[in-house]
Amino acid sequence: MSKQGEPTDTRKIRRRGEQIELWLVLFLLVVVGDGLIGLIWGVQAAVIGGVCLVSGGAFITLLWALLVGLEKFVDRE
Repeated sequence: MSKQGEPTDTRKIRRRGEQIELWLVLFLLVVVGDGLIGLIWGVQAAVIGGVCLVSGGAFITLLWALLVGLEKFVDRE
């Protein structure tokens, strides 16, 4: 809770929420997705699928970082 009289920093709250969402998406994509691949098709497919899912997660992280950087660039005065 914030102290009475202090303004609420909604941008900080939103940024923290976006970070949590990014980690959840990456976890679901890589860990859960690769686990399901392993359960359905076996270990060899899970290894190959893991490489693809990690590269997809890296691409998602790269896009997120690009958008955060653009947001900081635009917010500068």
